[in-house]
Amino acid sequence: MDLSTVVGLVLGLTLILGAIVMKGNWLIFISIDSAMIVLGGTIAGTLVNYSFGMLKNLIKHTKKVFSDSDHNPSEVIEIMVGFAEKARREGLLALEDEAQELQNEFLKKGIQLVVDGTDPELVKNILQTRLSFLEQTDKKYQEMYKTMATLAPAFGMIGTLIGLIQMLATLDNPDAIASGMATALITTLYGSFLANYLFIPLAGKLKVRSEEEILLMELMIEGLLSIQAGENPRIVEEKLKAFLISEEQELGEVPDEELEMAVGENA
Repeated sequence: MDLSTVVGLVLGLTLILGAIVMKGNWLIFISIDSAMIVLGGTIAGTLVNYSFGMLKNLIKHTKKVFSDSDHNPSEVIEIMVGFAEKARREGLLALEDEAQELQNEFLKKGIQLVVDGTDPELVKNILQTRLSFLEQTDKKYQEMYKTMATLAPAFGMIGTLIGLIQMLATLDNPDAIASGMATALITTLYGSFLANYLFIPLAGKLKVRSEEEILLMELMIEGLLSIQAGENPRIVEEKLKAFLISEEQELGEVPDEELEMAVGENA
């Protein structure tokens, strides 16, 4: 399980609820009709925009947010270098048996294409097509959460307008005025809470997971083409390590001096 996601959700909810409880009666923040307007409206709007199947797959896709990333570029580089060494000693056909034991379907397919003697350019096109399809699929589910993040505050505003209308229609009834005002304010709260606490962060985490997976696939494609070209395993390793240097540099984990040294060595 991804600890940062769980800690973030628990910490955020604890602090918000704690602040509410500390200020007095927390029951005033519970409103069934407000929840119906915001949750019901958000779900309904999402269904209008997307299909039942996509909404069902969104729930499955969200598991990526709560599970630890199984994308370890260092392990993949080690596997690719091992394949390069074996291919150099015994030929490409020697990789076929080991490829069948791989858990990663993308890498298994790539090895099979290489073993079958497929033209390198065609290998690259096939694998990049698969990568592009995955990237577009991931973006689709990220957009679904972004859509929900847009709809939730919008329906919160609709609930606010409903509450104000109810309040203005019953100015002679103080109890009704209070009820209408509560609906008006709480729906706005619910909409903002769902958008900023849940939907936007989920879309962001899915984007991070997608970028990790795409980086790994790009690394695999480069490694497979290098193996097919018969390059020295040491050269293969250095080329693939450049992917890690680029990623760490983006994260600010590699000082510029170290990057320059690594580039100089590869040159």
